[in-house]
Amino acid sequence: MRIRDARADDWPNVSDLLAELGRPDVRRDDDEPRHGEAFARYLERPDTVALVAEDDGKLVGFVDLEVRQRLNFLSPQGWVPDLVVSERVRGQGVGRALLEAAEDRAREHGCWGMSLESAAWRIESHAFYERVGCSQTGRSFTRPLADVQWPPAPR
Repeated sequence: MRIRDARADDWPNVSDLLAELGRPDVRRDDDEPRHGEAFARYLERPDTVALVAEDDGKLVGFVDLEVRQRLNFLSPQGWVPDLVVSERVRGQGVGRALLEAAEDRAREHGCWGMSLESAAWRIESHAFYERVGCSQTGRSFTRPLADVQWPPAPR
């Protein structure tokens, strides 16, 4: 397995992984090309990192990191909006490797810490996060401002 920086041409595979996770499936959406363009712009931002895990040339995982400044902190915080590993390779160290690589990048950006969110029903994911050294520190609340299903519904 190899961890590398994501490229714009990874979008179809990243989109597959996000859909597998239960995120909005935009793969056959009329706006799908625009989603690919948004992904390419995201990769160009100086405050983001996007990494993929490849196994035998196939994308099997994705993580992205946003570096954000929080008030009352002199250094930024890393935030992981997405971490997904293909179901067929879960439990084989891919998620751990992606998070470690994201953590390395967060340190390179001078981050004091790294956080992520996980849907309340993802009990197995929560156990994984605790195994890799994360601790539960709060609850997440969302108020949709558009017709968007969030968080993803349990599968």
